[in-house]
Amino acid sequence: MRERIIRATLVAGTLDIFSAFVFAGMAGTAPHAVLQFVASGPLGDRARGDPAWLWAIAGLAVHFAIMACMAGAYMLIAQRRPALRGHPVVAGLLYGLLLWAIMYWIVRPWRWPAMWLPAAYAALPIGRIAWNIGNQLFSHCILVGLPIAFIAAGRQRR
Repeated sequence: MRERIIRATLVAGTLDIFSAFVFAGMAGTAPHAVLQFVASGPLGDRARGDPAWLWAIAGLAVHFAIMACMAGAYMLIAQRRPALRGHPVVAGLLYGLLLWAIMYWIVRPWRWPAMWLPAAYAALPIGRIAWNIGNQLFSHCILVGLPIAFIAAGRQRR
């Protein structure tokens, strides 16, 4: 199981961080700033300061640590629930949706109260809100949930 957790962490973590870089880049935010923001979650606002490269490395480590927890949790549950391994598409999409809900409705508002979805999007046009939430769901469901579920299914699907 350890190998699957590592593989799922690396695959989903890489896809997710590149997605974050692309979508943030489209909004004018540099990759190092994305990683500094990730680091600032558990390490505080000082992670947004200098030296930026050091905090970016810390952010990458935090990102993959979080992804390892996500992959590990799924693997442990899937080990006890064969239906999850037998239906990786449905299970992966639902897991991605669950991860999105936890991240955007619990974790981010707890750490950054102004980022609670209704408050953060209050002044945005509906098209922009749909675009942002669509990007978030794409990343969590397609780039995180599905790879983790397919890796968990492993040999059972072959």
